[in-house]
Amino acid sequence: MRVTLSHGAGGAQSQKLIGELIKIIENRQVEGGLGLDDLDDCGTVPWQNGQIVFTTDGHTVNPLFFPGGDIGRLAVAGTVNDLTVMGAQPVALSMALVIEEGLEFALLEKVFQSINEACKEAGVAVIAGDTKVVERGAVDKLIITTAGIGLTQKVVRDNGIQPGDKLIISGTIGDHGIALLSKREGYDFKTTIQSDVAPLNKMLEPVLGCQIHAMKDPTRGGIAMVLNEMAEKSGVNIVLKEDTLPIQPEVRGACEMLGLDPFTLANEGKVVMAVAPQDAETVLGILKKHEYGKNAVICGEAVALGEKESPRVILQTDFGKRVVRAPIGEIVPRIC
Repeated sequence: MRVTLSHGAGGAQSQKLIGELIKIIENRQVEGGLGLDDLDDCGTVPWQNGQIVFTTDGHTVNPLFFPGGDIGRLAVAGTVNDLTVMGAQPVALSMALVIEEGLEFALLEKVFQSINEACKEAGVAVIAGDTKVVERGAVDKLIITTAGIGLTQKVVRDNGIQPGDKLIISGTIGDHGIALLSKREGYDFKTTIQSDVAPLNKMLEPVLGCQIHAMKDPTRGGIAMVLNEMAEKSGVNIVLKEDTLPIQPEVRGACEMLGLDPFTLANEGKVVMAVAPQDAETVLGILKKHEYGKNAVICGEAVALGEKESPRVILQTDFGKRVVRAPIGEIVPRIC
């Protein structure tokens, strides 16, 4: 087997690659914590009466600057969000840079200004880092690898959905994928579509005391990938209502023009969560008070499996039902 771009796109091919590689690592978990086998956004280490939550992420976006953001803001937001959807309060980040020989220093300064602004917004510190410079052509301009730690008394997993739970999405889907594609390929969509890239910890902090049974940020592979993962791990069906899903008209039009599915496009400032039905309206109201959650909706619910039925994500449309499948790969590579 040779590695292809689809192995890095966050779909089923990525899961297959990860599954093969992690089997080589014998020690994959700290006693009492989560590890590689859990295939969650982070691992955990027991700490006093809670957990230290730890994550790492690589960023190789093309182009480095896109409508609504850049690789620096993306690196901070992606790491902060991975910690936050596990129920953690992000504390600190580290950053390692691989820089192509010849990259303009002014560009690096601009990236770091963006990193600084995103860290201030999220309330996290960058406390360690590393730089490497490689020959011209060895990498495409710049790669940033981040690691982050957070603390929590209660870990939120992506496998705790219960029948009857309401599914909430915090805003419009597909914005990041289309914004980046429009910049990279030079498509004219008549209006500028902005990436949603943003740290979500301040928006989500007030809802963590509610009964949230599962939570995840739908980055690579979009909501199709994360909802299938959540349904499979939780052993439930997820039924979505098409007329409730928030999609910007510009994104919908771009997808129709290019033959893309907004369900599989990356998002970098959204969260999907399963909430106990009695808390759903409370959580929705809290999200809507924040700028990043003003378009939040209850978009579906979890349903118990029938006899001999496998977990699925089902879209209820005006014309009936269809199964929303996890993408195998992604036709928009290097999006995060």
